[in-house]
Amino acid sequence: MSGNWRDRAATTFQCLKQPASGSRGMVVSNHPLASAAGAEMLAAGGNAIDAAIATLFTLTVVEPMMVGIIGGGMAHIRLADGSHRFIDGQSTVPSAVRPDTYTSKPGSAHDVFDTIGDENLNGPKAVAVPGSLKAWCETLQRFGTMSLADVMQPAIKHASRGYAATPYLHECITDGAEEMLKDEAISAIYLPDGVPLKAGERVLQSEYAETLKHISQHGEAALYQGPLGDILADYMKANGGFITRQDLTSYRTVERQPIRADYRGWEILGPPPPAASGVHIAQMLNILEGYDIAKLGFGSAETIHYLAEVLKIAFADRAAASGDPDFIHVPVERLTSKAYAEERRGAIDSNRAQAWGAGIAQLESAHTTHMTAADAFGNVVATTQTINNLFGAKILIPGLGTVPNNYMNLYDPRPGHALSLAPGKRVTTSMSPMMALRDGKLVYALGLPGGKRIFPSAMQALVNLIDHGMSLQEAVEAPRVWTEGNALEVELAVPDSVRAELASMGHKVLALPTVAGGMNGIQFHDDGRMSGAACWRADGTPVALAGGLARAGVRFGLA
Repeated sequence: MSGNWRDRAATTFQCLKQPASGSRGMVVSNHPLASAAGAEMLAAGGNAIDAAIATLFTLTVVEPMMVGIIGGGMAHIRLADGSHRFIDGQSTVPSAVRPDTYTSKPGSAHDVFDTIGDENLNGPKAVAVPGSLKAWCETLQRFGTMSLADVMQPAIKHASRGYAATPYLHECITDGAEEMLKDEAISAIYLPDGVPLKAGERVLQSEYAETLKHISQHGEAALYQGPLGDILADYMKANGGFITRQDLTSYRTVERQPIRADYRGWEILGPPPPAASGVHIAQMLNILEGYDIAKLGFGSAETIHYLAEVLKIAFADRAAASGDPDFIHVPVERLTSKAYAEERRGAIDSNRAQAWGAGIAQLESAHTTHMTAADAFGNVVATTQTINNLFGAKILIPGLGTVPNNYMNLYDPRPGHALSLAPGKRVTTSMSPMMALRDGKLVYALGLPGGKRIFPSAMQALVNLIDHGMSLQEAVEAPRVWTEGNALEVELAVPDSVRAELASMGHKVLALPTVAGGMNGIQFHDDGRMSGAACWRADGTPVALAGGLARAGVRFGLA
C-alpha cells in the first residue's frame, strides 16, 4: 500500500498561500482588487450579495480573460434563513442558430465539438446570448441592500484609472495572442504594438468604464432593452454573428433548487441541470462512499485509482444525459441514487483501469472565475462566472469595450445529440459553486474555474476535507487528478513512484503543471469565525472583515 504523501514526503505538497480569518465577513476571489471591492461593501454595511456583485463587476475589469458582462454563470445563494437557491444566468443559443449551423471538423483529434473554421470557438459566430449582467442586477435587486451604482464604483474606478497587470494576466494574454492579434480592438488594449502587456504595466479600459457607468445608471435594461444592446446586435449583424435584439429582450434568468447529496453524514449541495456538476458530484461521492478513502490515504495510488474510475463513469454518463432540462430529460434521481452507485461500484476493478460506457440510456439518436462571499448575518454566495475560454471569442465589441463569450463552443455541432444546438437552449457546464453542511450547519462554501475539470476538482476538495481531514487551505491547494477516459492527468506534485504504480494498473498517466484553475472558498467555524482560502493556481486573495464598531456609550474627553 502506498502511504500518505505528507507522511512520506512533505515537499510534495506544501501550501503556497495563507488563509485569512475574520468574524464580520469574508470575500475570496481570483484577484485582490476584486476581493477588496467586495470587502468594501461589507465594511459599508452591505451584505454578502452586495459584496458578491461588487466583486463580479470588478472581476470583469481586472480578470477580463475570465468573466464579462457578455458572459454567463451560476450563483449558489444561501440566505440568512437557511434557504438555498441557484440563480441560473447561463447563456443561450441565439434564435437564428439551427442544429446544423456549424460543420463538424472531419477527423478532429481534439474534440467532436470542433468545427470547420473554428466558427464556434473564435469570432462573432462563437458568441451566445449573454445572461450574466441580467442575473447580477436581478440578484442584487432581490437579495442585496445597496444600490447598483454603489456596488459598481470599484469596477468603474479600476477601468477608468487602470490597474497593474499581474504575471498571470500576462501569461493569459500570451496564450491567446495569436488569435487576439486578428482583432484590432482587443489588441489595442492587451497587445499594444503587437506585444502582450507585461506584468506591472497599466491596463486601461476607458471605453468599458463608460459602459459600466451607463449600466450603473440604467441597470440591466441598458443591455437587454437599451442602447448597449443595439451596439451588440449591430456588431453581430455587421460581422456575421447571430445575436439579435429579440434574443436580448427575450432572455430570462431561472431560479433553480440545488441537487442534494449525503456523503458520510455530510449534506452536499450543488447546481442542478443544465449544469452537469451537482448531479455527477453526487454520483461520484455515492460511489466513493463504499471505500475507506481515509484509510487508503491522500495521494496514494489506490485512492487516485478510485478517483480516476469514478471520473470516467461520471463523464460517460454526462455525455449520455446532460443538458437543458427544458429540452431533454435528465435522469437526476437515478444518477444520484445510492442504488445506482452500488451498481456502478460493483463493476470497478480495484487493481486495473477500465474503459467505461454510460450506465443510463443514451439521449442521443474551462476558463472561468469563481468567488465566494459571506457576511455576519448568515448570507453566503458562491458563484462561478465565465466567458468560456480565455478571452472568450478573442474579440472586443467596439462601443462596449468588453470581451464577449464563446459559449457556442460548448454545444455539439452534430444534430441529434444530447448537447446539440437548438434556439434558446441553455449551455451545459461543469460550474460547481458547492456548499457542505454538517448537522444542518453550513461548514464550507467553495468553487473554482477550469472547464470540464471543475466538478471533478470540486469533488476532490470535498473528499480532502471530509475524508482526509485537511484544512481549507490544504484542500484548495492539494494536487489534483483528472480524466474522462483517455489520459489520467496528474499534477506535477504527484510523486514519480505513485505515477509508476498507476501506470502499472493500466492508467495512461500524463503529468501537468495544473489541473483546473484557482479554487477558493470559505469555512464557517462554530465560534462565528470565518476562514477564507485561495490556491496558487490563480491570483486568488481572501479579504476578511473583523473588528467592529465602538461599544455603545463610549465617550472621549480630556482628563
